[in-house]
Amino acid sequence: MKVKLINYLFIAAAIMFSLASCDKAYLDVQPKGQFLSANYYADKDQAYAALVGVYDVMRKNSGGFENMISMMNAGSDDQFAGGGGATDGAGIQGFSNYTLNAVIMPGSFWSDHYQGIFRANTLLSKLSGLTMDAALKARFIAEAKALRAYYYFNLVRMFKNIPLLLDPLTATNMYDVTQATPAAIYTQIEKDLNEAIADLPATIAVATEGGRLNKGAAQALLGKVFLYDNKASLAAAQLALVNGTPGGTGPYGNRLLANFSDLWVTSNKFNTEAIIEVSHSSAGNSDWGWWGSGSDEGNSLNVMVGPRSYSRPAGSTADDLPSGWSFNVFTQDFYDAIKLDPRFGATIFDLKALKAAGKADYIAGYMDTGYFLNKFLPRRADVRTGGGALELNYKQDTYAIRLADTYLLEAEALGSTGARAQALLDAVRARVGLPSVPVNLAAIKAERRMELAGEGHRFFDLVRWGDAAAKLGSRGFVASKNEIFPIPYRELQGTKLVQNPGYN
Repeated sequence: MKVKLINYLFIAAAIMFSLASCDKAYLDVQPKGQFLSANYYADKDQAYAALVGVYDVMRKNSGGFENMISMMNAGSDDQFAGGGGATDGAGIQGFSNYTLNAVIMPGSFWSDHYQGIFRANTLLSKLSGLTMDAALKARFIAEAKALRAYYYFNLVRMFKNIPLLLDPLTATNMYDVTQATPAAIYTQIEKDLNEAIADLPATIAVATEGGRLNKGAAQALLGKVFLYDNKASLAAAQLALVNGTPGGTGPYGNRLLANFSDLWVTSNKFNTEAIIEVSHSSAGNSDWGWWGSGSDEGNSLNVMVGPRSYSRPAGSTADDLPSGWSFNVFTQDFYDAIKLDPRFGATIFDLKALKAAGKADYIAGYMDTGYFLNKFLPRRADVRTGGGALELNYKQDTYAIRLADTYLLEAEALGSTGARAQALLDAVRARVGLPSVPVNLAAIKAERRMELAGEGHRFFDLVRWGDAAAKLGSRGFVASKNEIFPIPYRELQGTKLVQNPGYN
C-alpha cells in the first residue's frame, strides 16, 4: 500500500486546527474559525476534511527544516548534520555531536506529533455521533487509529517517556497530564493497529483516493512495532502477511522494483515497493512566511541535502543540479563501506571526485566530505516554475516504510536464521545483482545499512540492536542517555512532565 499526503491538504488546514506554539504546546489548542464548534462534523464531507487533517502531520517525515529524515540522519554514524556552520540549526547540530539538550531540542518533534494525535482523538470522538454510511465510518475510524499509532510510534522511539492521550483534552485536565510507561504506549499502538486492520480496505485506488492507508500498510507498521517491542514471533507473522513470497508480488500488490535507482525518480510516485509513502507537491506554492507551519506541501529535505553554490563548467558531464544547503553529508567511513556496492551511485553523489576532475564545483559546508545524499538531491527538472519559493516546492515523495525494509525486518524477526530469512535477504541483494550470503544478524545489519542509507532508519536501528554506544561513542554518544531525545524545555513548564534521565 502507498500513503501520500493528499495534495489539497492546505484546504483542510484552513478549516482544521493547530496547536499553539507556546508553553505546553501540545496541550494548549488555539481553535481557528467556526468548524471546531459542535456543528463542524455535520456530514461525511466535513469528517473527511478532518481526516485529511490527521494525515497532514505525516509531512513531518520530510517537510520543513525540522523533518524526521534529516534529523535522524544527522545522529547516525553514516552522516553528519552538515549545513552552513556549527550553528546552522542548533537542534540538528546538537544531535549530530551529542550535545543536544532540552533548550535546543526542536520542539516540533514533540508538538507536531501530538498535533496529529489531537486531531485523531477529536475526529474519533465526533465520528461516533455522526450519521453516515456505517462502512465508511468504520474506515474513517480505522484510518484515524492507524495514524494515531504511527505518531505514537515515532514519539515513543524518540522520547520514550511520553503522555498517552486518547481523548481530547479540556481546560480542566490539560495541566494534569503525566507520562505513561513505554509498555503502555506500545500496548495502545498495537491495539489501535489491530483494530484498524480489521476495517481498512485491502487495496485503494490511488488515482481517486490519493493514497490512503490500506490493510497492508497497517500490518507492516504493526510488524515493525512488534519488533521494537521485542515481540519477534508476532513481528514475523505480521510482516509475512505483507511480504508474501520473497522476490514475488505480495498479497497487497507490493513488489521490489527491478532497478534500485528507480526508487528515487521523482515521477515514480506510489510504485510497487512503497508501503507507506509520504507525498509532496509543488501545487501548494509553499513560501517562506509559512514554511514548516504544517500547511506547506514541498519536500524540504531536497534543498537541505543539495550542495552549496553548485556549478559546472561548460561541456561538463556532471549532473545539472540546483544548489542546496549541504546537510546530511556522508562520512568517510560510510563511503568506504559502500563504494563497491551496486547501490553506491544511487546513494552517494561523489562531488569530491567531480571537483577533483574539474567537472563540477561547490562551496564546502560544515564538516564537508564531498559525499552528498543522492537519493534526495534536488533536480533541475523538479524546480518549481509557478508561485512560492523555489527552494520550498520540490515534489519528491519519501518512504516511511518500503518493501525492502519489511523484508529485512522480517528476516531479523525470524531470528536471522532459516530458509525464509535467507530468501528474504537474498531477494534484497539479488535486486541489485549481489550474490547470496549466509543469513545471520550481522549480514542483515550490513544489508540494512547499504539498502536504507540516508532514509532516516540507521539511528533507530543502532539503538534497537544495542550498537549505538559502540558506533557513536566517538561522536559523544553516552549510553543510557542519548538513545532518546530530551523533552523540549517548553513542554516541561507548568506541567507535571518529568525530563528524561541524563538531561536535567
